[in-house]
Amino acid sequence: MAEKVLAGKTVKVNAEGYFEDLNEWTKEMAIEMAKEYNIELSPKHFEVLEYLREKQKAGESLTIRKVGNSGITDIKGLYTLFPGGPLKISSKLAGIPKPVSCV
Repeated sequence: MAEKVLAGKTVKVNAEGYFEDLNEWTKEMAIEMAKEYNIELSPKHFEVLEYLREKQKAGESLTIRKVGNSGITDIKGLYTLFPGGPLKISSKLAGIPKPVSCV
């Protein structure tokens, strides 16, 4: 376990940079982390992040297909919003653990 300073606050993250405690997450932290991926978060990005957080809290497993069927965006749109690993990146920015479906 490591620590990372985001938006002026120290949070615990695992070796891959995923939050250990999803309750420490803030939108400001997501904005700061997104810069590492050259992503400027829009309201649509935040819709996806909130969806992921809700599903995580409900104990549901997350897949790209499930997000694509959420009504927020389709799978192609998810790749456009979070290029280079849409579920891995969006999960990290949402402050939730890496989904089991991600390698």
